[in-house]
Amino acid sequence: MKQLPLFASLVLASSMMPAAFAQSARLLVAQKGDHSLGIVDPVAGRRLASVPEGGITGHEVAASPDGRLAYVPIYSDAGVGKPGTNGRKMVVIDIAAQKIVDTVDFGRGVRPHCPIFGPKDGLLYVTTELEHAVTIIDPKTLKIIGSIPTGQPESHMLAISHDGRRGYTANVGPGTVSVLDMQAHKLLKIIPISGNTQRISVSMDDRWAFTADQTQPRMAVIDTAAESVKHWVPLDGLGYGSAPTLDGRWLLMAIPAKDAVDVVDLKTMKVARSVPVCADPQEVLMRPGGKAAYVSCMRSNQVAEIDLETWKMTRAIDTGKASDGLAWAQ
Repeated sequence: MKQLPLFASLVLASSMMPAAFAQSARLLVAQKGDHSLGIVDPVAGRRLASVPEGGITGHEVAASPDGRLAYVPIYSDAGVGKPGTNGRKMVVIDIAAQKIVDTVDFGRGVRPHCPIFGPKDGLLYVTTELEHAVTIIDPKTLKIIGSIPTGQPESHMLAISHDGRRGYTANVGPGTVSVLDMQAHKLLKIIPISGNTQRISVSMDDRWAFTADQTQPRMAVIDTAAESVKHWVPLDGLGYGSAPTLDGRWLLMAIPAKDAVDVVDLKTMKVARSVPVCADPQEVLMRPGGKAAYVSCMRSNQVAEIDLETWKMTRAIDTGKASDGLAWAQ
């Protein structure tokens, strides 16, 4: 790809973003290999800081709705389901000050992993794998105020419907998805997927949930009303993280072994194209405004930016070692 001069690149990037977003937004990157949180200026396309997490690493990150704070659960020094340390804390980072300002202690080793703010209630939900649960935290007080059982071990990732009523956890080793009532704090159903599954996302209209089979190259499409698998979508390789475009038309699915992102047409439930990115793509995040997506690439220590109109990678942003979880702060 031909490189533009730096000034021209910044002007082009700024012209593609809303003014308020261009001035204040930050891309947050969980840098597993560095045990730190990367803070990236998405306009300049450069990392501003790496904030040490003070111990074993965090894999995922969430930003507060006001864009001031980042929440990083400290997971483990091992992969899901493997022996290693069991994290028991979540650090709270002031993004502007670039330092840890508070900590949530879960009381024992629970391997906290995926944090998500409820879209309606403003509470913070964190998967706690060793408790087979999702723990509920009041972000104002940083107190644990409840939990929702998943009924399964290795509840690794969580997605919440846009109406805030349902939650879905991908339970890796069991190869299942747990359906949660987020208001009643109850487990509703366990949906079998395969021998092993990874990651989960929900369509913009809450009609579908998507998770990647880790035993063969295909994606399960769950009908959220029927609470069962409705479609299987063949992929170009084993899938991983995914996210729908904000217009609801497409789903981007990372294919780590292919160094690419499959683009699934949600009308036909077929892969429409594949976009080459950096090495070992992991997580997909849509940019506010809907014009671009960002993909963390663990082996290349970068975040790839994809133009959602041309379906091309427009640039690779250097981040920390083993970059993984992503979040927006704005």
